[in-house]
Amino acid sequence: MKILVTGSTGYIGKRLIPILINEGHHVVCAVRDKLRADKTYIDDENITIIEADFLKFETLKNIPKDIDVAYYLIHSMSNASRDFESLESKCAENFKNYFENSNVKQVIYLSGITNEENLSKHLQSRKNVEDILKSENYALTVFKAGIIVGSGSSSFEIIRDLVEKLPVMIAPKWLNTKTQPLAVRDVLAFLSRAKDKKELYNKSYDIFGPEILTYKEMLLKFSKIRRLKRYILTVPVMTPKLSSYWLYFVTSTSYKLASSLVDSMGVQIIGKTSNINTILDVEPISYKEAVELAFEKIEQNSIVSSWKDSMISSGRLKSNFHKYINVPKYGCFKDYKERKVVNEKLTINRIWSIGGTTGWYYGNYLWKIRGYIDKLFGGIGLRRGRTHVSELDAGDALDFWRVIFSDKKEKKLLLYAEMKLPGEAWLEFKIEDNLLKQTATFRPRGLWGRLYWYTVLPFHGFIFRGMINKLVESNT
Repeated sequence: MKILVTGSTGYIGKRLIPILINEGHHVVCAVRDKLRADKTYIDDENITIIEADFLKFETLKNIPKDIDVAYYLIHSMSNASRDFESLESKCAENFKNYFENSNVKQVIYLSGITNEENLSKHLQSRKNVEDILKSENYALTVFKAGIIVGSGSSSFEIIRDLVEKLPVMIAPKWLNTKTQPLAVRDVLAFLSRAKDKKELYNKSYDIFGPEILTYKEMLLKFSKIRRLKRYILTVPVMTPKLSSYWLYFVTSTSYKLASSLVDSMGVQIIGKTSNINTILDVEPISYKEAVELAFEKIEQNSIVSSWKDSMISSGRLKSNFHKYINVPKYGCFKDYKERKVVNEKLTINRIWSIGGTTGWYYGNYLWKIRGYIDKLFGGIGLRRGRTHVSELDAGDALDFWRVIFSDKKEKKLLLYAEMKLPGEAWLEFKIEDNLLKQTATFRPRGLWGRLYWYTVLPFHGFIFRGMINKLVESNT
């Protein structure tokens, strides 16, 4: 079959595509920017990458008309836009209008459990999207999932941050909200097995794990698995805003995403039973098993996707990477340094391992201070780290940077700053003619931008000099 996957650079999409390929299907990956597509897709004859922005109907013409099954995985937890719901609705309307005039037989939509009367605005938006996607020209299959647990999922990483950083938690009352966590492997099983199943046409199913747990119980179970003694006291006086700040300062989430999560976590997420497990032969694993499996992936450094790599993890960078890949030359301040490369392979490996637990090779304490300052001013700080220890792809989060371009063959890595700045900043590493060329570029915004540059200039001098020296340093 020819299968379309929207949201193919997202947390679920990146994990679903290899499953579909292994089953022998041809997968069409719809991305807003080809630079974000996985490099391994380019040479795979079973994958076609097309650029399409579902907010812009005219771009959808790039999508083949002979699609058999389409997965609708376009979601966002961002509060960055006041008309959030209308943007999600517009994406769904454009999708529907295009595919009603195509050969697609089935559309599979992953939504959230919406059984409560009072829904968060994000769950209400997903419910509206479901209504919009319904059509007489193709069959719609809807899966409604609760909290998804897996390596790199937002819920897993936030719980991990809370448990591993706080021996004692004074927590908001929404920790007593009930939910049914579901392992990401089971979500993928439901999605992959549902295609071309006529008995699932025009039907909706809640999918959930075998246990009903409160968020507090999830935290305590997590701590038990990690063999950590933790104490949690819930208080009724913590407002949603204070709760958001609590998550923001303790975990790696941004404030906007924290606000969205708090809004959703106040809603009970309990699924309606059905025969879907029997139809698709899926037996969801327990929360304990899901957490243990996630840590296996982490220990093996085999995390396929992470919520931190999504654009909403900072909200600063827009989706069009082409706008940022051309580093400006005029009206900018630059710190340029070059060094002779002794061992090219070693230097490249160091560049591609920079940040995260590895650090920045020189003056790490200053990088950490800059991260703390960023958090205090509402930025993301350094807590996102990186998804992989030694690999970087366009779109990946790297501490408070975003990878814009990454190509080991071209020996070039380009980063864009997502920290709070009175301007824009890029950091480029490139090896040419046996020289490592390291360039920090800052385009100031107004007087404050210029004052900022001259304030940090003394620190840049020895930080960037120390960093490039370490990158080219030979072990022999």
